Amino acid sequence: MSYEQSYAGTLRRHVGNQRLITPGPRAVILDNTGAVLLVRRSDDDTWVMPAGGLELGESIWDALVREVREETGLVVEAATPIAMYTGPQYWFTNAYGGEHQMFAVVFRVDRWSGSLLSETDETRDARFFARDELPALRPVYQETLADLNAFDGTLILK
Repeated sequence: MSYEQSYAGTLRRHVGNQRLITPGPRAVILDNTGAVLLVRRSDDDTWVMPAGGLELGESIWDALVREVREETGLVVEAATPIAMYTGPQYWFTNAYGGEHQMFAVVFRVDRWSGSLLSETDETRDARFFARDELPALRPVYQETLADLNAFDGTLILK
């Protein structure tokens, strides 16, 4: 689905670039060596964790499964919510100029199937990186990795 067809894109036609609260999942996927899966966005060429927005009529689980499949080709089979990022410090401007305050539910993907795609409609690349060889990441993704390390079974609320 194109951004213009998405829930957030549809709202933008009515409110312009005004800041919106936009809920959605973020996936932290580690391979058996502990390397983290990142995707290179096709719109701004940055490395990020698979993530996206919740669509109308969709559960957060369904959004997680859909976003991971769209961006990586992988199918999420089991995942654990580890954190929710909801504060006003979690705002960003998307590639279309719209301001968003995230309401991100971060999931550690515990089991998946399928083959990793190196390129999709939304991504230019996808690969696992050793934690000591990560490309430049926005602070929110560095924070997500720190929260993954700190996760003790209690949901982290921010």
